[in-house]
Amino acid sequence: MERRNKYRIRIKGDLNERWRDRLGRMSVVSRKEGGNGMVTILEGELRDQSELSGVLTTLYDLHLDIISVDSLPEE
Repeated sequence: MERRNKYRIRIKGDLNERWRDRLGRMSVVSRKEGGNGMVTILEGELRDQSELSGVLTTLYDLHLDIISVDSLPEE
């Protein structure tokens, strides 16, 4: 069985759900947060660091500001 790591990535701005396929099929939820204005939260499992790097590169290519990247504990 392949071990996958779960991540939560927070970015400034409102990212549309249509980007989900290019973002490792992570869930995409946008909401308003106090001092950060509109924030999009990506959360899901990725195979490895290479897949995480691909997601981060896509966000960079879209000129989105990354607030945080968190590795979530195993359940």
